[in-house]
Formats: sequence, structure tokens, C-alpha cells
Amino acid sequence: MNEKSKPKVVPLLLNKYFDQPTVFTPESLLRETRRQKSIPEGRVPDICILDPDGDIVRNLLVEKKMQPNRYWACYHTELFDYVQDDLEFGIIGCAVGAPFAVLIAEELFASGCRLLISITSAGQILPVRNPPYFILIDKALRDEGTSYHYLPPSRYSTLNEELLDMMKESFNKSGIHISQGATWTTDAPFRELQKAIDYCRAEGILAVEMEAAALYAFAHARGKHVICIAHVTNQMGSKNGDFEKGDADGSREALKLISLIAGVWKEHNSET
Repeated sequence: MNEKSKPKVVPLLLNKYFDQPTVFTPESLLRETRRQKSIPEGRVPDICILDPDGDIVRNLLVEKKMQPNRYWACYHTELFDYVQDDLEFGIIGCAVGAPFAVLIAEELFASGCRLLISITSAGQILPVRNPPYFILIDKALRDEGTSYHYLPPSRYSTLNEELLDMMKESFNKSGIHISQGATWTTDAPFRELQKAIDYCRAEGILAVEMEAAALYAFAHARGKHVICIAHVTNQMGSKNGDFEKGDADGSREALKLISLIAGVWKEHNSET
């Protein structure tokens, strides 16, 4: 059989053994970072935030409401601590894209995190209403590479059902208006082709972002709690005046939502 006649298999899907342990662990990387940088042993907050756009981090820094976490032993990022509504949070800005987000998630959970909330800017696919608004992502189309290192091929990664039920109930009780639905996770935002967008619309997908499918696959494979929120801020630059996020670049509304999610989770998962 010559090369042209061989069945084509996507290399990404080859040599994946989901039941086998990894050789390179986040714990070993953190250990060596602590050694090299003389970082003391310690835990990060139970609840941590990924802020891919960095707007929440920048506004908290301007308002002088947070400080660096002295125990965070990461080569690539800085973790800040802040307190809101009597809850302590850790937050990392500008971890954009599936590989980076999951790398940081691995390190956060290895450092003591128990709940990770990702709140990421997203482009509108189906017009729920005029941006900006928030979506609780219940599933994400796996159009990226990272998730396939954690779970076998499937169309979607999904939010843990217990967390989904918990959040839906709390949003209904609080009166917060947040949509729920599917997103499309892409690795290539400047390859969001019209045919791909049309496909997603036909699937009932609400928005496009860059992290959720991988974070949910990681969460499922590792047995961790991860909740992804899409902050729909744009229509992919299709008209002038796009990408307006709201007050303080959307950070104030995002912080209220984060605080609600964290409070509900803490009530259900407090250690006795």
C-alpha cells in the first residue's frame, strides 16, 4: 500500500492512552519552580479564577484590591489574591487558549485549588440578545487540540451535571439573568469561517470562545470542579463599535457573578 492509498488518520488522535499516568506532572514542575525561585510551600485559595482577557485583573489592580500570592510557583503567570463577600479568591489574567488554560488549571489544582471559574470573552453565534451578556456554558464543541489528550474523541465536553444543577438553581433564586447553552471552542479565532459559523448556528451553539472544551475535558478526566462562563462581548468585529464590555470593561458584573457562583459552591462543598 503506497502513501496515497493509506487511510488518513488525524495525528492528534494517535497514541492516546487515557488510562495511563503521565510522566511529567504539575507537582514536579511546581517542586522545581519552588526550588529555583525560593518560593515557600503553601496553598492557593480554594476558589480560583481564570480571566483570559485580563480586564478583571487590571481593574482590581487599579482599585488596589489584591496582592500577589506568595505561594504560587508558576513559570508563566502571576496569581493574585483578593477578597469579596467574605470569600477569598485567587485570579490569573491573560491565560488565553485551551493549552495555556489547562496548563494553569493543572498547576492550580495541584496547589490546593478546589473550584476553578473561567470567565472568558466570547463572540456571538446565535443572537440571544445584544452584547454584552453572560452564558453558563453547559457544553462546548471540541474544535481544539487539548481536550483530546484527556478524553477520547466526542463532539462535546460537558459541565459536571451536579455543578450545572447547582448553578441553575442558584441563578433562578437570585434573579440573575444569565443564559445557558453550548459554545464552540476554537484554537484559531481568525479562522472562524462562515460555513463553520453556519454549522454552529444550526447546532444551536450560542457563542465561540477558546478554552471551555479543554477545561471541561480536564475536569472530567481529573475529577475536578470547573465552571466556564462566556462573556459575550462581540459579534466577531462584524460591525463598527463592537467589543464593548460594559462598566469597568465588564469586570464589575463579572465579579458579582463570580461571587454568586463561589458562594453557592462553597455552601455545598464546605469541609466539615
